[in-house]
Amino acid sequence: MTSTAIFAGGCFWCMVEPFETQPGILNVVSGYTGGHVPNPTYEQVASHTTGHTEAVQITFDPEIISYRELVEIYWQQTDPTDAMGQFQDRGDNYRPVIYVNSEEQRQVALASRKALAESGRFDEPIVTTIEDAQPFYPAEEEHQQFYKKNPRRYQIEEAGGRSQFKQTHWQ
Repeated sequence: MTSTAIFAGGCFWCMVEPFETQPGILNVVSGYTGGHVPNPTYEQVASHTTGHTEAVQITFDPEIISYRELVEIYWQQTDPTDAMGQFQDRGDNYRPVIYVNSEEQRQVALASRKALAESGRFDEPIVTTIEDAQPFYPAEEEHQQFYKKNPRRYQIEEAGGRSQFKQTHWQ
């Protein structure tokens, strides 16, 4: 049996590798969710007119990796105190969201967010939202596995503040 998780945390290019490299992950797809336009294109989402966020849909084996573990990995990839973008990527299409597929996922995500808020790790409030999963639309092929297809550009994206933030707050 497999399960799915959907996380939005800024540019979807940077959200694939941290999950894909974990045992129990079967597939990570970059895409769009949370908006009102069916089958949006990258250009439409970037125009801030669709309501969608860039996100990753993760198919995983819960016998090997739990949803709770995925949520913990998610926190370490994002700035949970920034509601309107992530690092150099700004706008509603880059906002941090945990999209939940069940009440069980909601409870795990809420408890994890509460624990993070109470941990004192961040000086600002945790603003990542937890929302019901919406239809997920895979992004165009050039956006899939971006870190493998375009390693130099991916490194530039990571250098836009994400790597430094992760080092400062998580290592």
